Amino acid sequence: MISEELDIAPKNVPGNDLPARNDNGPVQYVNELTTLNLGPTHPATHGIFQNILQMDGEKIVSSEQTIGYIHRAFEKIAERRPFYQITTLTDRMNYCSSPINNMGWHMTVEKLLGIDVPKRAQYIRVILMELARISDHLICNGILGVDAGAFTGFLYIYQERENIYDIYEEVCGARLTTNMGRIGGMERDLSPTAIRKIKELLVRFPKVLTEFENLFNRNRIFMDRVVNVGGISAERALSYGFTGPNLRAAGVDYDVRVMNPYSSYQDFEFDIPVGQSGDTYDRFMVRNGEMWQSLRIIEQALNNLPEGPYYADAPQYYLPPKQEVYKNMEALIYHFKIVMGEIDAPVGEVYHAVEGGNGELGFYLISDGGRTPYRLHFRRPCFIYYQAYPEMCKGLTLSDAIVIMSSMNVIAGELDA
Repeated sequence: MISEELDIAPKNVPGNDLPARNDNGPVQYVNELTTLNLGPTHPATHGIFQNILQMDGEKIVSSEQTIGYIHRAFEKIAERRPFYQITTLTDRMNYCSSPINNMGWHMTVEKLLGIDVPKRAQYIRVILMELARISDHLICNGILGVDAGAFTGFLYIYQERENIYDIYEEVCGARLTTNMGRIGGMERDLSPTAIRKIKELLVRFPKVLTEFENLFNRNRIFMDRVVNVGGISAERALSYGFTGPNLRAAGVDYDVRVMNPYSSYQDFEFDIPVGQSGDTYDRFMVRNGEMWQSLRIIEQALNNLPEGPYYADAPQYYLPPKQEVYKNMEALIYHFKIVMGEIDAPVGEVYHAVEGGNGELGFYLISDGGRTPYRLHFRRPCFIYYQAYPEMCKGLTLSDAIVIMSSMNVIAGELDA
């Protein structure tokens, strides 16, 4: 051939897997790794973060995460704000279950201030936090189905997510970033309309969830995509600091609501769904199971809702009702002082954790006796377990990496604080 005579045959062309010329032995094939940027704006990442994948053909050799694309410095901003104004910052962490963030922060401050919240307020908080857990899991499992090629299930459950947001709107006026509740209790009691909507959800949602499970739980195509994909052992999960559904899917029955009860969770009967292999399928099934348990908790709390006030007798910290501000001078004074951050907090150091949608959501607070936190750290579960992602997708394909990320429910707002 002419190319052979002129010695112009292609040699080691990147990405071609063409034979390399070797006069001293057999033909050798050269494989070159490909760098693939998954994110930060790719829709499959479900957020603003980047994964730099090294690919050997279809196989993932390594992965490196890059975060910080929505860095908002929550913790440092909070250290310059009065305690009352920090609630709106917590909304933006896991924005799929904002009420849990709000109330976890309120409980932390109440722990510092020594405020005893009435039983009715505690039960209302439980109802709203469990609604938020359902909403969070609906988004995670629904989008996991979409990423596996099944859009129908997401359509089945999306309306129920909207119905939960309608309840939020009735309770506090907001839907996504709720700023729900107050330090010392709730902003207002559950209205008859809110109670009616919650009861309707308890009747309607089990049918929808059953349909959703029928579409996926034993679906051969879905199972082929998720079974034995992205598995992690209990030992490795604990080493990384996993909590929440991702840890329970690996076989560890740790739940903050049981191990360190708060807001009267010890009053309710519920089970902790636990998986075995810690793979994508187990994470999916654990979240489905938790939604059923959340329904049990909500029903118990609603049926046994105590009588009494929905906020603590702590006028120097609890924002008074607006109607009182208009006609009561003392309420007006406290309203001004609380909003303007003119009340000093006691000196102290506290940590309080709640069971968030993705795991243990903790608040580490140091007060030097001033009007703002001296130091504040948010323990965001997504930030903790996302570090295991390279290990979980190594050796698998790009399509596997997408469903693994979906099943972990990585929320970008929890990565950057």
